[in-house]
Amino acid sequence: MPPPIFGQGVVSGAVTGSDSRRGEELFGAVFDGAVISRFLNYLRPYRCALIMSIIAVLIYTLTQIAIPLVIRSAIDNALVKGADNVDVLTVAVMTFFGIIIVNYISNYFQLVIVARLAERILVDMRRAMYAHLQRVSLSFMDKTEVGRLMSRLQGDVSSIQEFLETSVFAIGDFVLLTGIVIVLVTLDWQLGLLTLSVVPALLLVRLVHAKKAFIRARETSSIVNGALAENVNGVRTVQEMVRQDVNFGAFRLKVDENLKAHLRATGLAQVMVPTVDTLTGLAMAIVIIIGGNRVLNSSLDLGVMVAFLFYVQRFFDPIRSLTMQYSVMQRAMASGQRIFEVLDVPVQVEDKPGAVDLKDCDGSVEFKNVTFGYVDGQPVIKNMNFKIAPGETIALVGPTGSGKTSTTALLHRFYDVWDGQVMVGGHDVRDVTQDSLGDTVAMVLQEPFLFTGTVYENIQYRSTDATRDDVEAAAKAVGAHDFILSLPYGYETELGQRGNNLSIGQRQLISFARAIVADAKILVLDEATANIDSFTERQIQHALAKLLHGRTGIVIAHRLATVRHADRILVLQDGEIIEAGNHDELMAVDGVYARMSRLNYASFDDVPMDEVIQQAADKAAMVT
Repeated sequence: MPPPIFGQGVVSGAVTGSDSRRGEELFGAVFDGAVISRFLNYLRPYRCALIMSIIAVLIYTLTQIAIPLVIRSAIDNALVKGADNVDVLTVAVMTFFGIIIVNYISNYFQLVIVARLAERILVDMRRAMYAHLQRVSLSFMDKTEVGRLMSRLQGDVSSIQEFLETSVFAIGDFVLLTGIVIVLVTLDWQLGLLTLSVVPALLLVRLVHAKKAFIRARETSSIVNGALAENVNGVRTVQEMVRQDVNFGAFRLKVDENLKAHLRATGLAQVMVPTVDTLTGLAMAIVIIIGGNRVLNSSLDLGVMVAFLFYVQRFFDPIRSLTMQYSVMQRAMASGQRIFEVLDVPVQVEDKPGAVDLKDCDGSVEFKNVTFGYVDGQPVIKNMNFKIAPGETIALVGPTGSGKTSTTALLHRFYDVWDGQVMVGGHDVRDVTQDSLGDTVAMVLQEPFLFTGTVYENIQYRSTDATRDDVEAAAKAVGAHDFILSLPYGYETELGQRGNNLSIGQRQLISFARAIVADAKILVLDEATANIDSFTERQIQHALAKLLHGRTGIVIAHRLATVRHADRILVLQDGEIIEAGNHDELMAVDGVYARMSRLNYASFDDVPMDEVIQQAADKAAMVT
């Protein structure tokens, strides 16, 4: 079964859908228990730091509650009662400065500890996502846009970091809010209730504060990232097709939609700021008018009224903060679901319990009744059977879609077969560890992928313990040594992204050298010479004759000239082997291979296979 696409119910609470974009629209719950419970797993290693940060936040909050009480005591017990209470005032001032110092220290520690905690969890989550994406099946990667994965690795994890940095402070805000309410009612319950009468209006504004805008903002950001990554990766095709203006117009529409979504979300978020400020002013007006009259008629102490003013001023700060944190938590829940959706993508190909290392492999390969496909009910390989003896070189030929590359992908166990067995060195590939199988099978693909780094590091990429002599010997074997030495810094020349400062042929030569350094018993060449000129191809063919000596070789090629010297040629059509033998044998049989060869087609893709197969069948019938 192929892995699910994003948005198809991978995460608990997600709704099944057929369009991968729908997954971007399903999130935005204010609180998701499944996300929180899984997120706690990342917090457990840092629970001591978390406890310390909470303690620091609580101390900081308590100092904020205590300051107006100290001021109230100083006013009522010292200033109002006259000069005889100098000692009381002195104690109040010293207490005030002591609280200020504790406030500063606790605030410093809460900020530092929370920031470090958030950064560590951020790193852990990115490591977990990166490690998991290295192990998921290739079919999942084929169906998933790079931009969306990058959005989850960067944007969504950053949303979690923002949530972490504010959630601990939210505890302090909640305690501060509760503490202020208790103190206000304790100091004077009548004035306290009048002051708190503005809170329902604030809650009403909160209820109409739409959350869909935030979901849409995240969705449009993901769409923009996907479009950007696609166009950057395909820039060569874009320029060849002169699509710059058309693509820019389409991208501009996506960016404009993203801008509108973010402006709407930002506007809704900022509605709360002036609302809170207005209600703060209204509450202070109540204290001044009602409280002032009561002070004048001696039914309320002046210190209590001043304390009320301080508390009212501070009361709406945590409300404003909690309102903003509401939006942060909303985004975090959406991001959390998207992150865990990635982490929940099943790893379809992994070592089974008891898997053994493939040691001293003789290089033999056997396919036993193998059937495989990428989509249920649509096999691309059908009941395939063949054997490759140790040291034998076979060629797989046939038109595009005949199953050649899929055959080698099963050999390396990029996918698991539906039915049958793939045997390497007498072992089912499902019974051996993937690391040891990777050490046994080396592959050179049609499109070589080079990484940012030096030429030396790219050749040594699979075998980090290879020596300088090993690397140079491999380069010489494929004829790459001379052109490498002609580079500005030889083997230490830095390569650009995907080796774009080299020609395609030079990149392919380096990928050949990389395969040689791996020293694998089985070497797979998948159209490895398709992008190389005829002179370089002859040079490589001569080097490969030495390289393949003592190794099992599997060569995939469209051009018939590339496979003439193989020990055996397997002709594939629609996932089945229709002919097998060496070049001379297949020419003598005068079947499909012979007819294609005589027609001098440069590539199997140019061959009218149905016509050729029918001609071969008709001739065989006549001979019979």
